[in-house]
Formats: sequence, C-alpha cells, structure tokens
Amino acid sequence: MSSDAPAPPLFGLIVVGDEILSGKRADKHMARVIELLAARGLGLSWAEYVGDEPARITATLRRAFASGDIVFSTGGIGATPDDHTRQCAAAALGVPLVLHPEAKRLIQQRLRDVAEKEGVPWAPERADNLHRLNMGVFPEGAGIIPNPYNQIPGFFCQGPTAAADGGVIYFVPGFPVMAWPMIEWVLDHKYAHFHRQASWQERSIVIYGAAEAALTPMMERVEAAHPGVKVFSLPSVDHPEHGRHIELGVKGAPAAVAPAYADLRAWLAPFDLRCGPELVRP
Repeated sequence: MSSDAPAPPLFGLIVVGDEILSGKRADKHMARVIELLAARGLGLSWAEYVGDEPARITATLRRAFASGDIVFSTGGIGATPDDHTRQCAAAALGVPLVLHPEAKRLIQQRLRDVAEKEGVPWAPERADNLHRLNMGVFPEGAGIIPNPYNQIPGFFCQGPTAAADGGVIYFVPGFPVMAWPMIEWVLDHKYAHFHRQASWQERSIVIYGAAEAALTPMMERVEAAHPGVKVFSLPSVDHPEHGRHIELGVKGAPAAVAPAYADLRAWLAPFDLRCGPELVRP
C-alpha cells in the first residue's frame, strides 16, 4: 500500500439474537467476517453480542453509529415479534420507519416469483403478503443491500456524525447463507479502495521458558522504534506441539515488519532464551 493511500477504517461486528447467547445456536459470523476482511487485507477491530432486548440493541447501535467505524449487524431484521433490529436502528438514529420503495419492489417480485413457481395466483393485497412488506420497512434515509439468496434486501444507515467512510452500519439477516454474500457485496462495492491484498504481514518466533513480564520492556522498545508496527505476544500453556511457550512477533505492512522483526530478534538475544520455529503469515 502506497504511503499516500487512504488509511482503512475500523471494522466492527454486532451479532443479535437470544439464540446465540442461550447456546441454542453457535455464532458462525465472527469467524467468517474475519476471513472475508482478511482476504481483502483488512481486519476486524471489535465485536459485540446482544440478545433480543430492544433497549440494549438500541444502545448498542447508538454507540456503533457514534464510533465512526464500519459495522456489520447480523440478525433481527425479519418481521416476526422477536425481530427488533429495524425498529432499534430507527430509534438509535431518531428517525421514523418507512417502507423503502425499492425494497417493496424486490419483495413483491420475490413473492410473485414464488406464487408463479407454486402455480397459485399472485395476491398482493392478501394479508400475509402485506405483512411481508414489513421486511422492507427501514429507517428513513436507509440504503439497501442486495440479497442474492432470496432477493429480500438488507439495509444500511449512516450515523449523524458519519465521516466519509465511517459511522455506517450494514444490517443483514442472521442466516449465514444470506448474510455472508451480502457482507462480501458491501466490502467489494463500498470499500474496494481500502483493499490491500498482500500488504499485511506477521513475523514471529516461538520462545520457550520466558515470562511475558520480563519481555515487556523490549516489546515496548520495538513499538517505539517502529511506529505503525504492532508487537504481539501470544502465550500458551498446553499447545499440542510446543507445550508451554510464547509466540512473540510483529505485524504490519511488510516493508515495516522486516526491520521491526530484525530489531526484535536482536534485542531478544541478550535474554539467552531457547527459541523454536519462526513463523511468517501474509
């Protein structure tokens, strides 16, 4: 990434649903979002889980809008009584809910296609079909996110203090088969200018018999000498291959990682520690 390229925004994730917090379902979104971001040279900065409690969802969304970050929110955008995310997004922004005209068109087209496939008359004024239009009722001013699975769109909203590329929440369904391609669409259509393939690297070494506290001053020295590079220390007590050890390394742009790692190794030498393999991750 060139020195004059725009710095990428921070990305966050909100996972909504009692079923996650109760253990009825295991969350799959965070691992996949990390993968989708990493494939584009980006990273996840934070994640939150929240149950189906409107006041708590609203507070969580209000903080996310104010953060200036790019946030994905999964779950709770349907039209059943336990779906509160659309209403909470409107409350967090202080705007009314309105039927989005393009969402209405897409939902009706989907219902028409289903009716045709099943060989039944298309009845747009039927009560259940009118109720389904609630899935297109979004906070006023929202944009829509295409859903390649069943055409029922998600939506996105900017916060009141949104920056050019931040303070936006993208709302997608809780179903991975829908949510993941919708998140990919957002990343590729809204933030392609931040993609930095092969421009992030980690270099580290496995160390045996060391205490993190003793190494902390050296780690701080590396970070002070190499702004923009992060030093990390990952201790393990029961690794199947290395047993008790610390993985100590640096991460950042490859051009900056190389000299930072060289200094880390040089300043680590006086500790006279037993070292294992070196690791490099793109």
